[in-house]
Amino acid sequence: MQPDTSTATLEPDRADGPSPRFAGMTRDGGGRLRLLGITLVALACGVAVSAVLGPLVLGALQYRTSPTTLNQLTGSDAAGLLVVAPLALVAGVLTLRRSPAGPLLALGPGGYVVYTFAQVVIGQEYLRLPGNVERFFPLLLAVFLLGEAVVVLAWGAVPADLPVPSRRLERTGGAALILVAVFLVFGQHLRPMLIAWQEPESLTEYASSPTPFWMVKLMDLGIVVPAALATGIGVLRSAAWARRAMYALLTGYTCLAISVSAMAVIMLLHDDPDASPGLAAGFVVFALLFATLTALLYRPLLRRIPTPAGSATSGPTSRTGIRRMGTVRPSAGRYRCAPS
Repeated sequence: MQPDTSTATLEPDRADGPSPRFAGMTRDGGGRLRLLGITLVALACGVAVSAVLGPLVLGALQYRTSPTTLNQLTGSDAAGLLVVAPLALVAGVLTLRRSPAGPLLALGPGGYVVYTFAQVVIGQEYLRLPGNVERFFPLLLAVFLLGEAVVVLAWGAVPADLPVPSRRLERTGGAALILVAVFLVFGQHLRPMLIAWQEPESLTEYASSPTPFWMVKLMDLGIVVPAALATGIGVLRSAAWARRAMYALLTGYTCLAISVSAMAVIMLLHDDPDASPGLAAGFVVFALLFATLTALLYRPLLRRIPTPAGSATSGPTSRTGIRRMGTVRPSAGRYRCAPS
Protein backbone atom coordinates (compact mmCIF):
# COMPACT_ATOMS: atom_id res chain seq x y z
CA MET A 1 0.00 0.00 0.00
CA GLN A 2 1.37 3.44 -0.94
CA PRO A 3 1.99 5.71 2.06
CA ASP A 4 0.11 9.00 2.40
CA THR A 5 2.96 11.34 1.52
CA SER A 6 1.24 14.37 3.05
CA THR A 7 1.41 12.89 6.56
CA ALA A 8 3.85 10.00 6.45
CA THR A 9 7.28 10.42 8.00
CA LEU A 10 10.02 9.38 5.66
CA GLU A 11 13.54 8.37 6.57
CA PRO A 12 16.46 7.27 4.42
CA ASP A 13 16.72 3.57 3.78
CA ARG A 14 19.47 2.21 6.03
CA ALA A 15 20.79 0.09 3.15
CA ASP A 16 21.94 3.29 1.45
CA GLY A 17 24.52 3.93 4.15
CA PRO A 18 24.93 7.04 6.25
CA SER A 19 23.21 10.15 4.96
CA PRO A 20 25.18 13.29 4.19
CA ARG A 21 24.22 16.54 5.84
CA PHE A 22 22.11 17.26 2.80
CA ALA A 23 20.20 14.08 2.14
CA GLY A 24 19.97 14.87 -1.57
CA MET A 25 23.56 15.91 -2.04
CA THR A 26 25.43 13.76 -4.51
CA ARG A 27 29.15 13.28 -4.11
CA ASP A 28 29.85 15.20 -7.29
CA GLY A 29 27.51 18.08 -6.34
CA GLY A 30 28.95 18.22 -2.86
CA GLY A 31 32.47 18.41 -4.26
CA ARG A 32 31.54 21.31 -6.53
CA LEU A 33 30.00 23.22 -3.66
CA ARG A 34 33.05 22.61 -1.46
CA LEU A 35 35.27 23.87 -4.27
CA LEU A 36 33.10 26.97 -4.66
CA GLY A 37 33.15 27.62 -0.92
CA ILE A 38 36.93 27.34 -0.73
CA THR A 39 37.35 29.55 -3.81
CA LEU A 40 35.13 32.20 -2.22
CA VAL A 41 37.23 32.22 0.94
CA ALA A 42 40.37 32.62 -1.20
CA LEU A 43 38.69 35.42 -3.16
CA ALA A 44 37.80 37.25 0.06
CA CYS A 45 41.42 37.04 1.19
CA GLY A 46 42.73 38.22 -2.19
CA VAL A 47 40.42 41.24 -2.33
CA ALA A 48 41.31 42.21 1.24
CA VAL A 49 45.07 41.83 0.65
CA SER A 50 45.03 43.92 -2.54
CA ALA A 51 43.03 46.67 -0.79
CA VAL A 52 45.37 46.73 2.22
CA LEU A 53 48.46 46.92 -0.02
CA GLY A 54 47.02 49.87 -1.95
CA PRO A 55 46.85 53.59 -1.07
CA LEU A 56 43.96 53.01 1.32
CA VAL A 57 46.20 51.42 4.01
CA LEU A 58 49.87 50.61 3.36
CA GLY A 59 50.54 52.40 0.08
CA ALA A 60 52.89 49.66 -1.08
CA LEU A 61 50.92 49.25 -4.32
CA GLN A 62 51.13 52.53 -6.20
CA TYR A 63 48.74 53.02 -9.11
CA ARG A 64 49.98 54.69 -12.29
CA THR A 65 47.12 57.11 -12.69
CA SER A 66 45.94 60.66 -12.10
CA PRO A 67 44.82 62.07 -8.71
CA THR A 68 41.18 61.93 -9.83
CA THR A 69 41.36 58.26 -10.80
CA LEU A 70 43.42 57.56 -7.68
CA ASN A 71 40.53 58.86 -5.58
CA GLN A 72 38.22 56.48 -7.42
CA LEU A 73 40.55 53.53 -6.92
CA THR A 74 40.86 54.34 -3.22
CA GLY A 75 37.07 54.30 -2.93
CA SER A 76 36.98 51.00 -4.79
CA ASP A 77 39.56 49.54 -2.39
CA ALA A 78 37.51 50.73 0.59
CA ALA A 79 34.39 49.04 -0.77
CA GLY A 80 36.39 45.89 -1.52
CA LEU A 81 37.83 45.70 1.99
CA LEU A 82 34.70 46.62 3.95
CA VAL A 83 31.92 45.13 1.80
CA VAL A 84 33.02 42.82 -1.02
CA ALA A 85 35.55 40.72 0.90
CA PRO A 86 33.20 40.12 3.88
CA LEU A 87 30.35 39.32 1.47
CA ALA A 88 32.52 36.77 -0.36
CA LEU A 89 33.43 35.21 3.00
CA VAL A 90 29.78 34.99 4.03
CA ALA A 91 28.88 33.44 0.68
CA GLY A 92 31.69 30.94 1.11
CA VAL A 93 30.50 29.91 4.57
CA LEU A 94 26.89 29.59 3.35
CA THR A 95 28.03 27.49 0.40
CA LEU A 96 30.10 25.19 2.59
CA ARG A 97 27.03 24.79 4.82
CA ARG A 98 24.99 23.82 1.71
CA SER A 99 22.73 26.87 1.91
CA PRO A 100 20.95 27.57 -1.41
CA ALA A 101 21.69 31.27 -0.88
CA GLY A 102 25.45 30.69 -1.05
CA PRO A 103 25.94 30.23 -4.84
CA LEU A 104 23.60 33.12 -5.66
CA LEU A 105 25.30 35.43 -3.19
CA ALA A 106 28.68 34.43 -4.62
CA LEU A 107 27.79 35.90 -8.03
CA GLY A 108 27.94 39.42 -6.58
CA PRO A 109 31.57 39.43 -5.35
CA GLY A 110 32.66 37.29 -8.31
CA GLY A 111 31.18 39.61 -10.91
CA TYR A 112 32.42 42.68 -9.06
CA VAL A 113 36.00 41.40 -9.01
CA VAL A 114 36.00 40.54 -12.74
CA TYR A 115 34.62 44.00 -13.58
CA THR A 116 36.85 45.97 -11.20
CA PHE A 117 40.17 44.18 -11.46
CA ALA A 118 40.06 44.25 -15.26
CA GLN A 119 39.86 48.04 -15.04
CA VAL A 120 42.61 48.18 -12.42
CA VAL A 121 45.06 46.30 -14.66
CA ILE A 122 44.13 47.70 -18.07
CA GLY A 123 43.27 51.24 -17.00
CA GLN A 124 46.73 52.30 -15.80
CA GLU A 125 48.81 54.96 -17.57
CA TYR A 126 51.89 52.75 -17.96
CA LEU A 127 55.16 54.45 -19.02
CA ARG A 128 53.52 57.87 -18.60
CA LEU A 129 52.82 58.24 -14.87
CA PRO A 130 54.88 57.05 -11.88
CA GLY A 131 53.92 53.96 -9.88
CA ASN A 132 54.69 50.28 -9.41
CA VAL A 133 51.33 48.56 -9.99
CA GLU A 134 52.85 46.25 -12.62
CA ARG A 135 54.93 44.55 -9.90
CA PHE A 136 51.70 43.41 -8.29
CA PHE A 137 50.32 41.96 -11.51
CA PRO A 138 50.59 38.33 -10.24
CA LEU A 139 48.39 39.22 -7.25
CA LEU A 140 45.85 41.13 -9.36
CA LEU A 141 45.78 38.32 -11.92
CA ALA A 142 45.23 35.70 -9.20
CA VAL A 143 42.29 37.66 -7.73
CA PHE A 144 40.84 38.16 -11.23
CA LEU A 145 41.05 34.41 -11.94
CA LEU A 146 39.44 33.64 -8.59
CA GLY A 147 36.59 35.99 -9.51
CA GLU A 148 36.11 34.22 -12.85
CA ALA A 149 36.16 30.82 -11.14
CA VAL A 150 33.56 31.96 -8.61
CA VAL A 151 31.21 33.21 -11.35
CA VAL A 152 31.45 29.95 -13.32
CA LEU A 153 31.14 27.64 -10.30
CA ALA A 154 28.38 29.70 -8.68
CA TRP A 155 26.23 29.93 -11.81
CA GLY A 156 26.41 26.17 -12.24
CA ALA A 157 25.39 25.67 -8.60
CA VAL A 158 22.38 28.01 -8.56
CA PRO A 159 19.29 26.04 -7.44
CA ALA A 160 16.88 25.28 -10.24
CA ASP A 161 13.87 25.98 -8.03
CA LEU A 162 14.36 29.55 -6.87
CA PRO A 163 11.48 30.93 -4.80
CA VAL A 164 9.16 33.13 -6.81
CA PRO A 165 9.14 36.65 -5.33
CA SER A 166 5.93 38.60 -4.96
CA ARG A 167 4.76 40.34 -8.10
CA ARG A 168 5.34 43.70 -6.44
CA LEU A 169 8.93 42.86 -5.53
CA GLU A 170 9.54 41.43 -9.00
CA ARG A 171 8.26 44.57 -10.71
CA THR A 172 10.28 46.80 -8.39
CA GLY A 173 13.43 44.81 -9.14
CA GLY A 174 12.83 44.96 -12.90
CA ALA A 175 12.09 48.68 -12.79
CA ALA A 176 15.23 49.32 -10.69
CA LEU A 177 17.41 47.56 -13.26
CA ILE A 178 15.93 49.62 -16.10
CA LEU A 179 16.27 52.80 -14.04
CA VAL A 180 19.96 52.22 -13.29
CA ALA A 181 20.60 51.59 -17.00
CA VAL A 182 18.96 54.92 -17.90
CA PHE A 183 20.87 56.68 -15.10
CA LEU A 184 24.22 55.33 -16.29
CA VAL A 185 23.62 56.44 -19.87
CA PHE A 186 22.09 59.87 -19.33
CA GLY A 187 23.16 60.72 -15.79
CA GLN A 188 26.77 59.57 -15.72
CA HIS A 189 28.27 58.88 -19.14
CA LEU A 190 26.58 60.96 -21.85
CA ARG A 191 27.69 64.42 -20.70
CA PRO A 192 31.38 63.49 -20.09
CA MET A 193 31.52 61.79 -23.49
CA LEU A 194 30.17 64.89 -25.22
CA ILE A 195 32.73 67.05 -23.42
CA ALA A 196 35.53 64.60 -24.30
CA TRP A 197 34.56 64.84 -27.96
CA GLN A 198 34.29 68.65 -28.04
CA GLU A 199 36.59 70.11 -25.33
CA PRO A 200 38.67 67.27 -23.86
CA GLU A 201 41.10 69.60 -22.11
CA SER A 202 38.27 71.01 -19.96
CA LEU A 203 37.53 67.63 -18.38
CA THR A 204 40.17 66.86 -15.75
CA GLU A 205 39.29 63.18 -15.52
CA TYR A 206 39.75 62.70 -19.25
CA ALA A 207 42.74 64.98 -19.80
CA SER A 208 44.72 63.40 -16.95
CA SER A 209 43.84 59.71 -17.49
CA PRO A 210 42.09 58.97 -20.80
CA THR A 211 42.68 55.20 -20.61
CA PRO A 212 40.44 54.44 -17.59
CA PHE A 213 37.94 57.03 -18.84
CA TRP A 214 37.18 55.03 -21.99
CA MET A 215 37.65 51.69 -20.24
CA VAL A 216 34.80 52.46 -17.83
CA LYS A 217 32.62 53.80 -20.65
CA LEU A 218 33.14 50.60 -22.64
CA MET A 219 32.33 48.24 -19.76
CA ASP A 220 29.36 50.20 -18.43
CA LEU A 221 27.73 50.94 -21.78
CA GLY A 222 28.75 47.63 -23.35
CA ILE A 223 28.08 45.24 -20.45
CA VAL A 224 26.33 46.74 -17.42
CA VAL A 225 23.65 48.74 -19.25
CA PRO A 226 22.60 46.04 -21.80
CA ALA A 227 22.48 43.35 -19.08
CA ALA A 228 20.38 45.56 -16.82
CA LEU A 229 17.98 46.50 -19.63
CA ALA A 230 17.52 42.95 -20.92
CA THR A 231 17.02 41.49 -17.46
CA GLY A 232 14.74 44.31 -16.28
CA ILE A 233 12.48 43.95 -19.31
CA GLY A 234 12.51 40.16 -18.94
CA VAL A 235 11.53 40.40 -15.28
CA LEU A 236 8.65 42.76 -16.05
CA ARG A 237 7.46 40.20 -18.62
CA SER A 238 7.75 37.40 -16.01
CA ALA A 239 10.39 35.46 -17.95
CA ALA A 240 11.83 32.60 -15.89
CA TRP A 241 15.40 33.17 -17.11
CA ALA A 242 15.19 36.83 -16.11
CA ARG A 243 14.24 36.00 -12.53
CA ARG A 244 17.40 33.93 -12.18
CA ALA A 245 19.51 36.69 -13.73
CA MET A 246 17.86 39.28 -11.48
CA TYR A 247 19.35 37.62 -8.38
CA ALA A 248 22.83 37.78 -9.90
CA LEU A 249 22.57 41.34 -11.23
CA LEU A 250 21.03 42.88 -8.13
CA THR A 251 23.72 41.27 -5.97
CA GLY A 252 26.55 42.35 -8.27
CA TYR A 253 25.12 45.84 -8.86
CA THR A 254 24.77 46.32 -5.11
CA CYS A 255 28.53 45.77 -4.80
CA LEU A 256 29.21 48.12 -7.73
CA ALA A 257 26.85 50.81 -6.44
CA ILE A 258 28.49 50.75 -3.01
CA SER A 259 31.91 50.95 -4.65
CA VAL A 260 30.99 53.89 -6.89
CA SER A 261 29.32 55.64 -3.95
CA ALA A 262 32.57 55.31 -2.01
CA MET A 263 34.48 56.72 -4.99
CA ALA A 264 32.15 59.72 -5.23
CA VAL A 265 32.34 60.44 -1.50
CA ILE A 266 36.15 60.30 -1.45
CA MET A 267 36.29 62.60 -4.48
CA LEU A 268 34.09 65.10 -2.62
CA LEU A 269 36.19 64.84 0.55
CA HIS A 270 39.38 65.49 -1.44
CA ASP A 271 37.83 68.44 -3.36
CA ASP A 272 38.35 66.66 -6.66
CA PRO A 273 37.58 68.97 -9.62
CA ASP A 274 35.43 66.25 -11.21
CA ALA A 275 33.46 65.52 -8.03
CA SER A 276 29.69 65.84 -8.31
CA PRO A 277 27.36 65.97 -5.29
CA GLY A 278 24.44 65.05 -7.55
CA LEU A 279 26.14 61.91 -8.87
CA ALA A 280 27.27 60.98 -5.36
CA ALA A 281 23.70 61.29 -4.06
CA GLY A 282 22.38 59.29 -7.01
CA PHE A 283 24.77 56.41 -6.45
CA VAL A 284 24.06 56.34 -2.71
CA VAL A 285 20.33 56.09 -3.49
CA PHE A 286 20.93 53.25 -5.94
CA ALA A 287 23.19 51.47 -3.44
CA LEU A 288 20.47 51.62 -0.77
CA LEU A 289 17.79 50.57 -3.26
CA PHE A 290 19.75 47.59 -4.56
CA ALA A 291 20.81 46.51 -1.07
CA THR A 292 17.18 46.58 0.08
CA LEU A 293 15.89 44.67 -2.95
CA THR A 294 18.69 42.10 -2.61
CA ALA A 295 17.89 41.55 1.07
CA LEU A 296 14.19 41.05 0.28
CA LEU A 297 15.01 38.59 -2.52
CA TYR A 298 17.33 36.52 -0.34
CA ARG A 299 15.11 36.38 2.73
CA PRO A 300 13.19 33.24 1.63
CA LEU A 301 16.44 31.53 0.60
CA LEU A 302 18.11 32.24 3.93
CA ARG A 303 15.14 30.65 5.68
CA ARG A 304 15.67 27.40 3.77
CA ILE A 305 17.89 25.74 6.31
CA PRO A 306 19.81 22.68 5.03
CA THR A 307 18.33 19.33 6.06
CA PRO A 308 20.67 17.57 8.52
CA ALA A 309 21.37 13.87 8.35
CA GLY A 310 18.54 11.78 9.69
CA SER A 311 16.01 14.60 9.38
CA ALA A 312 12.38 13.57 9.40
CA THR A 313 11.44 15.38 6.22
CA SER A 314 13.12 16.24 2.99
CA GLY A 315 12.23 17.36 -0.49
CA PRO A 316 13.12 16.56 -4.10
CA THR A 317 16.68 17.18 -5.12
CA SER A 318 17.66 19.91 -7.57
CA ARG A 319 20.32 19.34 -10.20
CA THR A 320 22.91 20.96 -7.90
CA GLY A 321 22.21 18.58 -5.05
CA ILE A 322 20.28 21.17 -3.03
CA ARG A 323 16.94 20.03 -1.67
CA ARG A 324 13.93 21.72 -3.15
CA MET A 325 11.10 23.01 -1.02
CA GLY A 326 7.75 21.37 -1.49
CA THR A 327 5.89 18.11 -1.00
CA VAL A 328 7.96 15.04 -0.28
CA ARG A 329 7.80 12.47 -3.04
CA PRO A 330 8.80 8.89 -2.25
CA SER A 331 11.39 7.28 -4.48
CA ALA A 332 11.37 3.54 -5.03
CA GLY A 333 14.00 1.81 -2.92
CA ARG A 334 15.14 5.13 -1.47
CA TYR A 335 12.69 5.82 1.33
CA ARG A 336 10.47 3.69 3.46
CA CYS A 337 7.54 4.63 5.65
CA ALA A 338 8.53 5.00 9.29
CA PRO A 339 6.14 4.55 12.18
CA SER A 340 4.76 7.88 13.37
